[in-house]
Amino acid sequence: MNERRITLADVAKKAGVHVTTVSLALRNHPRLPEQTRERIKKLAEQLGYRPDPFLQALVAYRGKTTPRRNPPTLAYVTNWDTRWGWKKVTAHPDFFAGALAKANELGFHLDHFWLREPGLTHVRLSHILKARGINGMIIASHQRETDVALHFEWTHFSAVKIDYFPHQPELHNVTNNQCGIVRLAMQHVMAMGYRRIGFVMHRGWDHSVDHLWTAGFLCEQANLTEAERIPIFLFPEAEPIEAWMAESKSHVVAPPVSFTKWFKKHKPEVIISKASFVQPLLADHGLRVPRDLAFVDVFLESADGRTAGVRQNHETVGELAVEILAGQLHHNKYGVPVIPTTTYVEGTWFDGATCPSRL
Repeated sequence: MNERRITLADVAKKAGVHVTTVSLALRNHPRLPEQTRERIKKLAEQLGYRPDPFLQALVAYRGKTTPRRNPPTLAYVTNWDTRWGWKKVTAHPDFFAGALAKANELGFHLDHFWLREPGLTHVRLSHILKARGINGMIIASHQRETDVALHFEWTHFSAVKIDYFPHQPELHNVTNNQCGIVRLAMQHVMAMGYRRIGFVMHRGWDHSVDHLWTAGFLCEQANLTEAERIPIFLFPEAEPIEAWMAESKSHVVAPPVSFTKWFKKHKPEVIISKASFVQPLLADHGLRVPRDLAFVDVFLESADGRTAGVRQNHETVGELAVEILAGQLHHNKYGVPVIPTTTYVEGTWFDGATCPSRL
């Protein structure tokens, strides 16, 4: 015969507290002193208490379907040179759109906070968020050149980061799988019979993803013979690193002189890149795609069949960031995680006229 399930009421009776106190303790709610939480959690473990997954699912469902008069707010924290500058560059507007849509779906309100607001410090923003009852935040759209550690009062907040910057503190992170995206492009290109494959990438853009663009390309290039391998064309070549920082510009183009030298020396059959990096240069040289060479865009925006490439699914990054944050809040997980995790969003390949099969 099955033993009776231990309930919250059983734990409360044994602990000498109200059942609500047990519920708060098991959800690690900061309203209770840490000593009380640990005592009750230890007692629940000794009694063999286990939450009912079907009841939890019902509570989550009711919370999703029952309208709230005052929906809880999540903070979307950015650190760009202007309040809305991130809306003018690749990926970042889509991150926000995905986060906003998912927040609305889950019953949250998403409010934007700009870290460079005059007089706004990390401590002051912490106080503002606490005063408004906001304990969940998405850290997004931080420019590479401001890789400054965030010193919020982390014990009061759950947080998820989109992309890699800032690096400190190490939070749960959601980002595009740049390594997987360029590998996917390489795999399709090689399967179509191309062997002399050129890769053109901005150094700053590679730096901003911890060099995963170049890592993915080199990983797949190892499958080619040494004679077939073309060195990556990284630009700009100038030091210091400040010269690489062009993320605030929506369109950057490879330097014509060095690109021409690289192109004539290595004669690629296909170029994998971002369209704006190379297409103006190809036009200047009178090169036509795909007559003279093929082209694959790893920042593909339109899947209309004109251009071959990989769509990065930026909206999904924002959606997952909110989903993970909502899960942390549901379980009252606050502070900097002991073991941070990274969730990668894969890209989607689309065939296109710019890269016909050679087989």
